[in-house]
Amino acid sequence: MCETTKDRANGEISRNPTAAQDGFAVGCHYSGMTTRPLALVTGASSGIGRIFARQLAEGGYDLLLVARDAQRLADLSAELHGVGSRATPVIADLTTAGGQETAVEAIAAAGRLDLLVNNAGFGTKGQLADAAVARQHEMLQLHVVAVNRLTQAALQHMKPVRRGAIITVSSVASFVNSTGNVNYCATKAYQRSFSEGLALECEPLGIRVQALCPGFTLTEFHDRMSDDQHGRAPSWMWLDAHDVVRTSLQQIEARGPVICIPGTQYKVLVFLARHLPLWIKRLLTRDVYKRD
Repeated sequence: MCETTKDRANGEISRNPTAAQDGFAVGCHYSGMTTRPLALVTGASSGIGRIFARQLAEGGYDLLLVARDAQRLADLSAELHGVGSRATPVIADLTTAGGQETAVEAIAAAGRLDLLVNNAGFGTKGQLADAAVARQHEMLQLHVVAVNRLTQAALQHMKPVRRGAIITVSSVASFVNSTGNVNYCATKAYQRSFSEGLALECEPLGIRVQALCPGFTLTEFHDRMSDDQHGRAPSWMWLDAHDVVRTSLQQIEARGPVICIPGTQYKVLVFLARHLPLWIKRLLTRDVYKRD
């Protein structure tokens, strides 16, 4: 028997009234079935993920909101209810296997999924030899393992109906290598390559796939970086997060290219990154990221 509690104010489902950890009940059915499409957004409590949630809600989606911060998810859920969206918090730490399974269970409980946004991510600064082992492991879990796990779960519902979309938030860092960002660049490159390969598999199924590759974007992500990136990157390199999300959604709706690079400046930079000699690319990345 499945025993759960549901907060009437925000629709959050948890295993018991005091559940403080991953918060979507195992084996229960999502009770919010409507005719509206359903999207799951990871890292929904802040930054680009929060903006994805808002724009999707305004566009007519119901939402599964995945993040660790229960209060921020509850606040966002209440806000989105105000625009007519059934937004259900799913409290999960995707750097852990347990958190990943909680998100997978949320998809299974819903019984459907129209859009998956793999957005959750973080960056660190510092050379790999000096980096905290646990934190690097968390990055690999979040950027690689969780993306693969949730994508596989989403495809179980998209493939039979031959429709759906998967957006993974990669980065222009996926096109370069940078001192002090070894695993960040590597895992973002994985996300981009993963999306490109997945698109080939999904095209005959009618499922759209996108790797969103923004550059420096004004969100809490860079506020949490251990170095002050705002002072290191020139003003022309900064993008507005609302524009980034809008560009992504418009491109996936139009069945545009798999790689989505918002901003003319970054389209130029990515072109150069793909064609310039390695020694020049090293100089460019050294100017933006300081060596420790």
